[in-house]
Amino acid sequence: MKGTIRKCFFLIISALLFISDVYSQNEEKTAVDTISNLVEQQLNTVSITAKKPLIQRKGNKVILNVANSILAAGNSAFDILSKAPGVTVDNEGNISLKGRRGVSILLNGKLTYLSTEQLTALLRSTPGNSIESIEMMSNPSAKYDASGSAGVINIKLKKNQSDGTNGTITAGSGYGKYYKYNGGLMLNHSVNKVKLFGDYNYSENKDFQDLNVNRSNTSGGEQTYFNQKGREVYLHKDNSYRVGIDYYLDDKSVLGFSMNGSFKNVNVNSENRTLMGNKPLAYDSSVVAINPGSSKYTDQTYNLNYKITIDTLGQEFNADVDYAHFYSNNKTVYNNYFYNAFENPLRAPLIYRNATPSNVNILVGKVDYTLPLASKMKLEAGAKNSYVRTDNDFKFENLQNNTWNNDTLRSNRFIYKEKVSAAYVNLHKEYKSTTIQVGLRAEFTHSEGNSLTEKLMVKRNYLDLFSSVFINHTITPNHEIGVSYSRRIDRPDYQSLNPFLFFSDLYTYNQGNPFLNPQYTNAFEFSYGYKKILNATLGYSRTRDVITTTLLTDSVKKTLLIKDQNMANEETVNLNVSVPLAISKWWSTNNEITLYHTNYTTPELMGAPFKSNKLTWLVNTTQTFQLNQTLSAELTASYQSAQIYGTYKVKPIYGIDMGLSKSFFDNKMNLKLAATDVFNQRKANISSAIKQQDYKLYQKPETRVFRLTFTYSFGSKLIKAVRERANGSSVEQNRVKSN
Repeated sequence: MKGTIRKCFFLIISALLFISDVYSQNEEKTAVDTISNLVEQQLNTVSITAKKPLIQRKGNKVILNVANSILAAGNSAFDILSKAPGVTVDNEGNISLKGRRGVSILLNGKLTYLSTEQLTALLRSTPGNSIESIEMMSNPSAKYDASGSAGVINIKLKKNQSDGTNGTITAGSGYGKYYKYNGGLMLNHSVNKVKLFGDYNYSENKDFQDLNVNRSNTSGGEQTYFNQKGREVYLHKDNSYRVGIDYYLDDKSVLGFSMNGSFKNVNVNSENRTLMGNKPLAYDSSVVAINPGSSKYTDQTYNLNYKITIDTLGQEFNADVDYAHFYSNNKTVYNNYFYNAFENPLRAPLIYRNATPSNVNILVGKVDYTLPLASKMKLEAGAKNSYVRTDNDFKFENLQNNTWNNDTLRSNRFIYKEKVSAAYVNLHKEYKSTTIQVGLRAEFTHSEGNSLTEKLMVKRNYLDLFSSVFINHTITPNHEIGVSYSRRIDRPDYQSLNPFLFFSDLYTYNQGNPFLNPQYTNAFEFSYGYKKILNATLGYSRTRDVITTTLLTDSVKKTLLIKDQNMANEETVNLNVSVPLAISKWWSTNNEITLYHTNYTTPELMGAPFKSNKLTWLVNTTQTFQLNQTLSAELTASYQSAQIYGTYKVKPIYGIDMGLSKSFFDNKMNLKLAATDVFNQRKANISSAIKQQDYKLYQKPETRVFRLTFTYSFGSKLIKAVRERANGSSVEQNRVKSN
């Protein structure tokens, strides 16, 4: 079966090389604008069939219209995000935008407040078919939370605006090394003043990851070489749901309630062998580790929203109250067996286990107010209070005489509390050919990190001001320039503040740092646009006390320690150029290149000053082919050159994705066939940027996957007439304006 599928995709590649047409972005925009103008003149309902381009640029936003992408079918939000323009995701799940780390991830405009591990689990359990678009902002305004030194990525979920009852059924299957399955149902019902919506999605995904580590350790003149090879096989079972109701009190105000959540179970079978010796390739002993594990993640989020449009000039008031609860628990048993060079047992096995239950509670309240002051001038203001409490209870047990005994020296309970009170003001003014926006945001932070086991508490109180400036100027109808500045913050992840050790295996572990400070970034950006077919940005940012993940060798214990530390400074210069081209009527392409130079410095690391820098470039090209009215194809290729992340270096990463989409029965039914990483090339090769260290890490997850996804839409497809679009494209304003 695998051979047949591969041959089919190689035939598709050959065919795509001879195709040479699709509508240009300008033609698509013209079509959409024309239809929108016609709709606004109609009293009756109409059916809209024009679709948005895959990638759009609006002001300081780059928008990836996921709902139109073939390659999104069957994938999770995490998979899609890793392929977004200018976005890179490393092996630990850390997200970078235009070469800069510290990105805030928002879901429907709301901050997630999660650790990297919990955020990765949430994104992996969010199905791609529930996403409308992904917005990327490298310099967001003061209206957004100041967290996220590299900018903000907002994942907008679908919400149907049709009248009547409708829905969509999704089912899919995939194959890489193992089979994958997914299915879902989305329903909407709208009548008079009430709108109900909900969806449920399930996926079962089995995959694997290979991890090889070669390193050497020098202690007291003695050198030891380690060669570790292992594979982890995962079985993910993900469930996610969302329900909500909007009640229109009158023509100007709406009250809404929504609830969404997910529950995810992961079973892991991990096996690796570590060979050791005092010479390369001459090993005198080994450790075989068989580490079965399981993880459980659940989350529930509740939102109560009230919005009123006070007058026809655009005066609005919006209020939100959110409560969220997240629970996770990772359980792993570590079975370590020791052998000599002749594969005979060297000593008794070492068996231990750990559990890491974590509870996160989040309560947020915020209000936003918009006041038009004069012609093409408006004032935005708002306030927000958030409270986050996390409880991490790390349990470590040793197996002794067939009995599990708690290891008090390695167990730990850590509670973290954080309160942030914020207020902002934005002033927006449009002139004949110039738009100016200035903003100021104030945030007061109180945090407490309490290690109950060590009786160690770290408290912090700090007030910060964050300013932002945006100026856009249209020189001629074909030339547009802009300049922006923003100051932002990244607070330490509460998991990284926990001072205790988290074992990955016998020779690799993580340790938190309770004395981490927040990092602050000043970012500047200059942009230029030509005929909306060429967009370029030149940016510079400087971050002090940059939080960096370091891989450090303990020469005495002969272990590898992963720990977050504050380095002195990070400076990044980046250039991004995007060129959408219309090769012919039915072949369009979007091409993007990003170059960035990053420089890390710190006065002391492992007993010596440290400095690392590198010029890196990212290339991404997306080809879209409209073969006929019901058949389309996509091909995406990406290349990331060698780069540096703080204390480690990463070799180039590249791959090709492709897919076909066929619609039936007046676009009510759709089949999508997609292949990610067709040539199975995406892998991570990592080495140390610290001269005193010697390690090489190879990481290869299952990236080549073939997927077939079926969707069927049923029910009403009629769009409400003029008044629903009276305030533009904003989903929230559309709701207020309807009955």
